Amino acid sequence: MQLVLIPVIDYYAARRATGRERLASVKGPVILVANHSSHMDTPVILSALPRRLRKRTAVAAAADYFYRNRLVASLVSLLFNTVPIERRGGGLSKNGSHLDKLLEQGWSLLLYPEGTRARAGMPRRVRRGAAVLAAAHNLTIVPIRVTGTADAMPPGRVWPRRLRRGPLPRRHRIEVSFGEPIPPAGDPAAMIERVQSFFDGGSSSASPYRRFASRSSSGDTLNVGG
Repeated sequence: MQLVLIPVIDYYAARRATGRERLASVKGPVILVANHSSHMDTPVILSALPRRLRKRTAVAAAADYFYRNRLVASLVSLLFNTVPIERRGGGLSKNGSHLDKLLEQGWSLLLYPEGTRARAGMPRRVRRGAAVLAAAHNLTIVPIRVTGTADAMPPGRVWPRRLRRGPLPRRHRIEVSFGEPIPPAGDPAAMIERVQSFFDGGSSSASPYRRFASRSSSGDTLNVGG
């Protein structure tokens, strides 16, 4: 992340994170759930997480997409700490024992409950699998909304691209917004409804894009880029 992925992302995108103050009291393991529109989403989200959460977070990756080829599976597992997940039914397979084991061992899990990348910027229906898993393990859900990654690396591309507007290519603006943590509840449908509502809420207003490590004067926004 530090030596390869973040410098590459910084070349193509000016990143901004909001709502990180909501994670101050969050202790793992938790279920991180994010909207999904680009392969850039995972490294962008991981880089926005506080290190104490990032170092113990596994990423659920579609088994039918990333794990069909052994080389690809090894690469994504190494880069993003992924684990395979079956996309069926409510978004999780009935045989999710490896996910249960990770959560029981104290690992947080990043899930994309829409099941696949959204096209043309349109949000997809959020499946209940993540909420079912959170309820079963009595874990908090942290909703995450990502905007701008589809422009930098839309579905079908294997590498990001710069924004070509004006005489010189420019970086895309990407925002990661952390929502209010959702405590475990007996009703997964109610939990996932709150996630859907956050996803549908849109991004916050733009502000200067600086580094995640620098804190704004209000103390509640961390930025990347420049």
